[in-house]
Amino acid sequence: MAYYGSGQMDIAKRVYDHQWKIDPIVRSLIDTDFYKLLMAQSVFRNRPDTEVTFSLINRSSHLKLAGMIDEGELREQLDHVRSLSLSRGESTWLRGNMFYGKRAMFRPDFMEWFENLRLPPYHLEQRDGQYELTFEGKWPEVMMWEIPALAVIMELRSRAVLKDMGLFELRVLYARALTRVWEKIERLRAINPLGVADFGTRRRHGYLWQDLCVQAMIEGLGKKFTGTSNCLIAMKREVEAIGTNAHELPMVYSALATSDADLANAPYRVLEDWQEEHDGNLLIILPDTYGTAEFLARAPDWLRHWTGIRIDSGDPADGAEAAIRWWQSLGEDPRGKLVIFSDGLDVGKIEELSARFQGRVKVGFGWGTLLTNDFRGLVPDDALAPFSLVCKAVSANGRPTVKLSDNPNKAMGPADEVARYKRVFGVGEQIPIEVVV
Repeated sequence: MAYYGSGQMDIAKRVYDHQWKIDPIVRSLIDTDFYKLLMAQSVFRNRPDTEVTFSLINRSSHLKLAGMIDEGELREQLDHVRSLSLSRGESTWLRGNMFYGKRAMFRPDFMEWFENLRLPPYHLEQRDGQYELTFEGKWPEVMMWEIPALAVIMELRSRAVLKDMGLFELRVLYARALTRVWEKIERLRAINPLGVADFGTRRRHGYLWQDLCVQAMIEGLGKKFTGTSNCLIAMKREVEAIGTNAHELPMVYSALATSDADLANAPYRVLEDWQEEHDGNLLIILPDTYGTAEFLARAPDWLRHWTGIRIDSGDPADGAEAAIRWWQSLGEDPRGKLVIFSDGLDVGKIEELSARFQGRVKVGFGWGTLLTNDFRGLVPDDALAPFSLVCKAVSANGRPTVKLSDNPNKAMGPADEVARYKRVFGVGEQIPIEVVV
């Protein structure tokens, strides 16, 4: 491994060396987002025998990934992920570390299962210039493929763009990109108060780059940097592992519903199961799977006592205003509640939202792709511009999943089921918003 004189790793040399030797993209099962582990434990406890299918979905369909990424290399990387298991040190960290103020967050039965886990097989083929990558099996096992699958595809795309660059050119590229990261951090320093975490694992430029971005956040923001969603980086950098739950839970619970009434209750059943295990800052509502306004209008009274809400689609300010109005209507003081913004953030939006909601509600930010993969305009034809790639549960026990979102451009599912879900959840007209990442 090459270093600069200051002791900082020479990332350009490592990227250049990718051309000469096999360099595994995912080297650990905890090179994943913290919320995946929390959700996996919940699923392991409540729905362990549910059969699911996950599928890769490239929302940026203009980018033909199969034309950029060699299938043999992709298979090699995916096969390597299947060979991974928890190391003793990783297991010790998960079993004994304090997360969200709680020691022994992960139960012994779950840890025993996780320690013996090997990820299940995958199915890969090419169609119309895209890769069709799917995973099938028991929900707790299959769900663990989401983050490594995305990380592999994203980094192979980065490598494909950079493979013909010389070492000096790569060093200039990374110097410019690192300068951009630092300039953003300098702007964030001026925001008071501020709490911002790295949420950039899923669509990062690469593991080494994400780790470097976290180092910059630690040094540049101090206590304003609240942690990282990436468990491996959290362990190695000794920072907080950050995350709660995601759309996957209500999507699968809803697909398992046997009637319209069960379907309407499914998103709340998810949270009933969740609060049996968690409290404090892990009690964060993600309301937008089937429309935020509709979720809040039907929400049971006990949800008003939860700590906060995460806004992950639609207009973020509108979502936060809706949450504030909801809390006020229930006699709750919004100033004691937490709103976490996590959709497509960059510095300008963080500045804008901080100014708007300061003193009205506690605010946190999960900064993702535009922290860990912002190379816009730095290579010819903008070939490293971020794009929207997801890996979602598409069926459960043979029934299709549906996501409506607050942004119809993020909706997914068969048209007839989408129409049914809109009817059951009372979702009307929605305003499309461009999905950048």
